[in-house]
Amino acid sequence: MASQKTALVLGAGIMGLCTAWALARAGWQVRVVERAPIPNPRGASVDQHRLIRHAYGAQAGYMRMVDPAYAAWEMIWATLGARHYVETGVLALANHQGGWLAESSIALREDGHACADLPPDQITARFPMLSDTGIAAAFTLPRGGVLLAERIVAGLAAHLVTKGVVFEAAEVAAAQPARKTLRLTNGAERSADLLVLAAGPWGPRLLGTGLAGRVVPSRQILVRLEPPSGFRAAWEAAPMLLDLAEDGGFYAVPPVAGTALKIGDHRFSRQGDAGADPRAASPAEIEEILALARPRLINAAGYRVLGAQACYYDVEDREEFILEAAAPGCFVMSGFSGHGFKFAPLLGLALAAAAEDNALARALPGWAAGRDAPVPGLLAGLESTR
Repeated sequence: MASQKTALVLGAGIMGLCTAWALARAGWQVRVVERAPIPNPRGASVDQHRLIRHAYGAQAGYMRMVDPAYAAWEMIWATLGARHYVETGVLALANHQGGWLAESSIALREDGHACADLPPDQITARFPMLSDTGIAAAFTLPRGGVLLAERIVAGLAAHLVTKGVVFEAAEVAAAQPARKTLRLTNGAERSADLLVLAAGPWGPRLLGTGLAGRVVPSRQILVRLEPPSGFRAAWEAAPMLLDLAEDGGFYAVPPVAGTALKIGDHRFSRQGDAGADPRAASPAEIEEILALARPRLINAAGYRVLGAQACYYDVEDREEFILEAAAPGCFVMSGFSGHGFKFAPLLGLALAAAAEDNALARALPGWAAGRDAPVPGLLAGLESTR
């Protein structure tokens, strides 16, 4: 009788967990190595929310991956017996013509999505907490919403334990892709038939030349707010807000399912040390985010800061995901740039398919980068549920 295939996954963020789920589902015996308790408070995946929406500017490949991503999330909800998602819809605003908003609008309409222009002078009437000052273009989408990230990570990790996935608390000193091995800081080694490196912003340090120069850590500040009492209900019923400016802009996540209203910066800082820097945001960092949002908020002075913190993204220059073989039997997952969470179950299913098929492994990078359509078999784990 053949022995069970073994897989070793580095990182218990959303990418590592979803890949462990997909591999276990495909019959692998999986071990996950993570340096901290799960959910790791320093991990890129660990926050109250992450967003999922079809609007993607000119990156039509990612726009077309969103429907399969929703289907993959349905598999996760069935797995967990809980639906950690709240549909909100999308409101996108811009203070200029053209650019990301216009590119999104064109792509969405060409793909048949219900993208509706919203005259700027109607914005405050529909969303009384928002000023229409300076808005040049706007649209709404009914589809899109909030993934409750911390709940997903905690629930998925707990579920995987019940399915026989082994979690090991250990710090990794180096990854050795050619040997499909992790060397721990205590000198021990862990090896398997398959090695998956999903270390987020720590990836370049562990893989050296394999990622260094392609991916950089990026310190991002998240500010949680309590709205004025008169606007609380409006925010609870609000869509996610993408407020775009020529110099960046901000996004807002409505306070759904007992979470806080959250705002953050669209831009990447492309600096910082994910392992050493404090997670607490400085007063100057908080003020920088608030300054982006104040012009859009009616009664901005009435918003109370509940807290603020930094998280770290692993950023690739073109915001294209890196999902590729670093060596036979070793895959790297990196460069998720703050927008990868929504695709994690889909990427995990694709990697599980590619792990046993060299042709699929060769097709994986172009699809994951949003450039190529999926080849037959790449999403077999998803297709088999239909």
